[in-house]
Amino acid sequence: MSELKTKPTGASVKKFLDGVDHEKRKADALVVNEMMERITGEKGKMWGESIVGFGGYSYTNTTGRDLRWFLTGFSPRKSALTLYIMPGYGQFDDIMARLGKHKTGKACLYINKLEDVDLGVLEELITKSVAWMREKYGS
Repeated sequence: MSELKTKPTGASVKKFLDGVDHEKRKADALVVNEMMERITGEKGKMWGESIVGFGGYSYTNTTGRDLRWFLTGFSPRKSALTLYIMPGYGQFDDIMARLGKHKTGKACLYINKLEDVDLGVLEELITKSVAWMREKYGS
C-alpha cells in the first residue's frame, strides 16, 4: 500500500510564503495564514511542497487505513488562492451564499483575490469548518 504523497515536511512556512512570486497572492496568503492560525490556535506546517496546513485529525480511509490530515489549510497557487475546507460545503450553504466570488471543488475553495470575498464571512466559514471537524474527529 502506498504512502500519502502529501504529508508534513518540516519545511519553513515563512520561507515558503516569502518565496511566492505573485505579490498579490503572497499578500493574500499572509492574511489567510494569520486568520487560520488565529482560528485554529495552531501554527501552520508545510504539507508537501505547497500546502500550509493547520491542526490535524486522524481518520480511517475507505481501505481501512488510519491516516492523519490537517483540519484546514491553504495554498497560494498560480491560478487561485486555494483554501481547504475539509468537511466540504453541504452544511454551509448559507455562508457560501454570502461569501462573494469563488469557485469550489470537493473540499477546495478557489479565490482569485481576497477582495472578491467578504473576509468576515470567510472567517465564519473557516471557524465553523474547523469546529465541525473537531467535533467529528477530535484533534
